[in-house]
Amino acid sequence: MNEISLHIIDIIQNSLSAGASIIRVIIDECLSENLLSVTIVDNGKGMTQEQVERLDDPFFTSRTTRRVGMGIPLFRQSAEQSGGDLLVTSEPGVGTTVQARFLNDHIDRPPLGDIANTMVLMISANPEKDFVFEYIYNSQSYVFDTVEVKAVLEELPLNDPAVIRMLTEMIAENIRDLKTQSD
Repeated sequence: MNEISLHIIDIIQNSLSAGASIIRVIIDECLSENLLSVTIVDNGKGMTQEQVERLDDPFFTSRTTRRVGMGIPLFRQSAEQSGGDLLVTSEPGVGTTVQARFLNDHIDRPPLGDIANTMVLMISANPEKDFVFEYIYNSQSYVFDTVEVKAVLEELPLNDPAVIRMLTEMIAENIRDLKTQSD
């Protein structure tokens, strides 16, 4: 996968398959520490320590639709080849946290990709789920919470084409503003 946003989609899909009703995605760009961190937290069914330890085995998967699971091994490879790491913590009945860290200026760090479009794609494809997206840039943050957005939109669904366009533009603009204000 040549963009970090594609890894995020894959992990969110895993969270949804695990029955998560709330998924939190945190992107933290800290230029002073030369670090880009991506954290996905869910309240899905969670995994045992044994399952977590087997995540790098591409032939270990709990899915029944396909027998190979490459998401975590590929995400780990992307992080490690750019001077970072990947950590998965999980607890049965509580949920799972996946955190990948990248050296921000490493030549092999994949681009983040279109994170606004990525988040709105996942939100609009799963309007019954709740998502919290937090973008942190040099300690300043922007938070997008579907619970708040649903309350403002009232009866208008998150997967309405006009809402999708508006949310994508809003998230992208807020990230741009955040970066401009922090520089």
